[in-house]
Amino acid sequence: MTTEDGPDRLTRLEIIVTEQDKTIEELSAQIAEQWKTIEAMRHKLEALADRFLVLEEQTAPDIPVTKPPHY
Repeated sequence: MTTEDGPDRLTRLEIIVTEQDKTIEELSAQIAEQWKTIEAMRHKLEALADRFLVLEEQTAPDIPVTKPPHY
């Protein structure tokens, strides 16, 4: 390696690190946005499940508690 290669090599490495840092920041932002979406969907799913259970309880016929015929 000559002395002229040193500064060019260092500059290239700095560029690579800068580009990788930018990529990591972009990916982190995407993951954060996806996490918000997942959380919102989870809350909606829980609300729908609760609503479904209420509706199911309202429509279920009341089954009388009786002893089987063999008693």
